[in-house]
Order: sequence, then C-alpha cells, then structure tokens
Amino acid sequence: MGKRKKYTPEYRREAAALVLDTDRPIAHVAEEIGMGAQLLGRWVRQERERRDPLPGTDTPLAAGEREELKKLRRRVHDLERDNEFLGKAESPRVWWRL
Repeated sequence: MGKRKKYTPEYRREAAALVLDTDRPIAHVAEEIGMGAQLLGRWVRQERERRDPLPGTDTPLAAGEREELKKLRRRVHDLERDNEFLGKAESPRVWWRL
C-alpha cells in the first residue's frame, strides 16, 4: 500500500479556492489537479466556513458585495491562468523568414 500524500494548508486553501472562486464543479477541479473529489469537497467546505463566518458574527460584506467579490476573484483567476499560458508560449516566428 502506498504512502498517503500530505498537503500543506496553503495548498488546501488554493485548491478549494479553485472551486469557490470560479464556480466550477468540485469533480472537475479534483480531476484537473489529480485528487479525489471527496477530499477536495471537504477542503471546499472548510474554506467556505473560514471565509463565511457562522450567522450572528460580524460580517463586513453585504450580500451584493460578496457576489461582486466572487465575480472579481473568478476574473482574476481567469486572467492569471491566461497570463500563465501566454507566458509559456514561444515568441511568434515569422513564417516568411523561415
């Protein structure tokens, strides 16, 4: 039997953020990063609880502000992913000089 993988708290939060900030299904994200959906689902639940305190505690953002923040985080994630992809691309070759 193989050893269990150990994940840092930072990795767990980042993996959960991929689901929470982009509204993508847990199963899709889990498959992308090579882990079980059940484990990632547990991390997502924990991250939701960390981000959104239980009712009755002070919540600094209104519902509309939370929705806007969620959309902005999703947009930032998409832009970062696009930027990472473009950074890996080679500079374009001019076909007429080849």
